[in-house]
Amino acid sequence: MTRYIDVHDMQALVRQHGLAPMMSEMAQTIREDFLRWDDFDKSPRTANHSRDGVIELMPVSDNALYAFKYVNGHPKNPLQGLSTVMAFGVLADVATGYPELLSELTITTALRTAATSAMAAKVLARPDSRTMALIGNGSQSEFQAIAFMTQLGITTLRVFDVDPKATDKLVANLRPYTESGALTIVRCASTREAVRGADIVTTVTADKTNATILTADMIEPGMHLNAVGGDCPGKTELQAEILNHAKVFVEFEPQTRIEGELQQMPADFVAHPLWQVLAGTAVGRERAEQVTLFDSVGFALEDLSALRYVHALSQKLGVGSTVQLVPDLPDPKDLFACATAARPVLRKAA
Repeated sequence: MTRYIDVHDMQALVRQHGLAPMMSEMAQTIREDFLRWDDFDKSPRTANHSRDGVIELMPVSDNALYAFKYVNGHPKNPLQGLSTVMAFGVLADVATGYPELLSELTITTALRTAATSAMAAKVLARPDSRTMALIGNGSQSEFQAIAFMTQLGITTLRVFDVDPKATDKLVANLRPYTESGALTIVRCASTREAVRGADIVTTVTADKTNATILTADMIEPGMHLNAVGGDCPGKTELQAEILNHAKVFVEFEPQTRIEGELQQMPADFVAHPLWQVLAGTAVGRERAEQVTLFDSVGFALEDLSALRYVHALSQKLGVGSTVQLVPDLPDPKDLFACATAARPVLRKAA
């Protein structure tokens, strides 16, 4: 039997365990797997592009577990009352090929994306960072805000979105934190105003275009740039000149060259593997005034980590159910008998 986590189960996990603890623990799980970087069979995701969006498959494995995520990106979906991003995934046993977990990954991806951003910022941003600009106030914004607030000590958010209703939504959802005094939100009239004086700048916009959300003249010494929205070919957020004046860090360079801000740069442009900084074999930020950039596109290893975490937490809290994805045959060579049986010929799971 395969463990099954649907949207309601994920809501139960968040309700019982807490959003901030889940993102913190997920960040730790992702870090643990990044430290085993060479153990994994890695490849860029497979993408099928259309006029209105993209559908992708993201596989990865080590010698024990295999995982894949199905995920889309359709920026026009909200006009039809649909989410821009939806996802589900599978965690399987490499030794047998049997699926151990089938899970929603729409909510989980939001958690793991913010967890990865915070994990990277811990080793790249200045330790005294307290103010973050948040450009793009859509579906990912609250998760980024809470992760940076709880894991890096951010106390002030300077926010901007071209859609004022998105900012209204962000402010309303974060009201418990502002009312408690843990967080101050400053609504800004432009990107330029929002980034002024920020220690960290997070961009999480959705438009599937080569946009210029940040320009080089907006960047101040010592900033850490957390560029999340540029995540497929033809979709960027930063003026290329910014990369020329920053130390750039990536998850999996072959994928980032195709999908990230790095797609704007020549093949010999130097990007630094984040996993090496986490492992202590490479230096991250070299000086306080240096500008660092995490060119985040989302990588399959983070999804394997997230699935591994959700699987363990769901078992611990007794959340979820099981589904019969694979026939459990009395005779493994007789699939025909199962297919034509008047009643299912299935053994109960141990």
